[in-house]
Amino acid sequence: MAANVGKFFESVGNFFSGGDQIPWCDRDVIAGCEREVSDAQKGSSDEFFKECIMRLSWALVHSRQPEDVQRGIAMLEASVAEANANASPLQLREKLYLLAVGYYRIGDHSRSRELVEQCLMIAPDWRQALTLKKMNEDKIKRDGAIGIGIAATAVGLIAGGIAAAVARKK
Repeated sequence: MAANVGKFFESVGNFFSGGDQIPWCDRDVIAGCEREVSDAQKGSSDEFFKECIMRLSWALVHSRQPEDVQRGIAMLEASVAEANANASPLQLREKLYLLAVGYYRIGDHSRSRELVEQCLMIAPDWRQALTLKKMNEDKIKRDGAIGIGIAATAVGLIAGGIAAAVARKK
């Protein structure tokens, strides 16, 4: 019985929090990636520097800190603009996916879904992208259901207030 009650509260919590399966990244990992990028700027090959930037971007969009996620999105936006000109489809897919994760983290689910669709045009069977697409769709449906519930409650309260006011006048 207690296990069922625990599962119920967990499912309610996941409904409102959007419990996702995307991993989180800690500040110490981000700091390590920033040091790696700094070191790579001092004479490493261009390819190694780009790899370091990708690791830092991954860490930033997986952060719990909104400012880190925003920074990761900005880095990836610039990188995608560059990648469209001269990157392989797999590199572009990775960047678009990380960008979609960033937008998912900040709550822009429609933009995240658009980016996931672009990933799926490159690799239609990619499980990570398919999972993120489903998470976005679920979140959009959930937000819509919550909005409808709030609107219905407001209408009910207004109708109840009007009915009470009419009943007092009689």
